[in-house]
Amino acid sequence: MNNTVELLGYYGSDEVIACSAWTSTSRELTDDKKARIPALIDMLWKNGHETPFEKATVHFLVNCDIASHIHLLKHRIASINAESARYKELKEDKFYLPEDWGEITSDTFPKDYNWLKALQTFTENSNYLYHECIKDLTPILGRKRAKESARFFKTYNSQIQADVMFNMRSFANFLKLRNSEHAQVEIREIAQQMLSLVQNIEGNPFKHTINSFGY
Repeated sequence: MNNTVELLGYYGSDEVIACSAWTSTSRELTDDKKARIPALIDMLWKNGHETPFEKATVHFLVNCDIASHIHLLKHRIASINAESARYKELKEDKFYLPEDWGEITSDTFPKDYNWLKALQTFTENSNYLYHECIKDLTPILGRKRAKESARFFKTYNSQIQADVMFNMRSFANFLKLRNSEHAQVEIREIAQQMLSLVQNIEGNPFKHTINSFGY
């Protein structure tokens, strides 16, 4: 199945970020100051005054392959909780297949077989061994050790669910690194989904913040 992203919620807005910056002088919002918010936010970001951007957050539910989950974890300034195979047996056996593999095949494969089908077969076999391993290890090692060690059969394309929250400063860092032509396709698509969801929040509360990030 495809990797998916859902926007669970958000806190703050361009106005909240601007008011945070104005705390050092006056937070009182006049019509004149409201009109200055776009320029203020752009100036703050371009000049490295990034702390006010930490006062707003975006919150996502992500279903993704383990390889992409590892990319998310490398952003230590993100807040992440994820489905754990240590605490439960993963019964759904969700997995991701890269669509761009298409019909790419090998001289060693039989007719009508390709690398996409090979990965699917490999993953299905791994999932079978994962469940069988838990079943046979449990009476000897106990349920806890059986679950945590049988995970070694889970492949990098196995999918789990993750609860991911960024403040807008860390979200900008994530987009810079992962919404990039140099990023792995799967994590780049997740970053693009996140960006689109934020840009399409009703009322566009982060319009000027996202613009300052270059989007």
